[in-house]
Amino acid sequence: MDDALHTLALEAARRSYSPYSGFPVGAALRTEDGRTYSGCNIENASYPEGWCAETSAIAHMVMGGGGAIAEVAVLALNAERCTPCGGCRQRLAEFGTAETRVHLCNRDGLVETVRLGDLLPMGFALEKQS
Repeated sequence: MDDALHTLALEAARRSYSPYSGFPVGAALRTEDGRTYSGCNIENASYPEGWCAETSAIAHMVMGGGGAIAEVAVLALNAERCTPCGGCRQRLAEFGTAETRVHLCNRDGLVETVRLGDLLPMGFALEKQS
């Protein structure tokens, strides 16, 4: 992972709207063709209606023309390491592959890199028509 992806995730986390949890999260992704998108978590008084940072980044990617996710960086401002939640693992799988690199970060940088397939070993997948 290069520093640019971490920087985008950190900047996104600083824009988080998280007054209920106090847990600001940022995510930044890079598509296979090199474009980058970021997003932050956006909470709502009706808890289930909030958006995770990964969801926001994916929404920006889709609005920017879509693509396949090659790698994603995720961080929380007040955690030593932050992993995507279960729902976001499935959302990332929708646009990535088992080999998509997921960079688990903190404020200072990279903590660990894992494969999406290791985070979501039996995720749902679109059945392709032949």
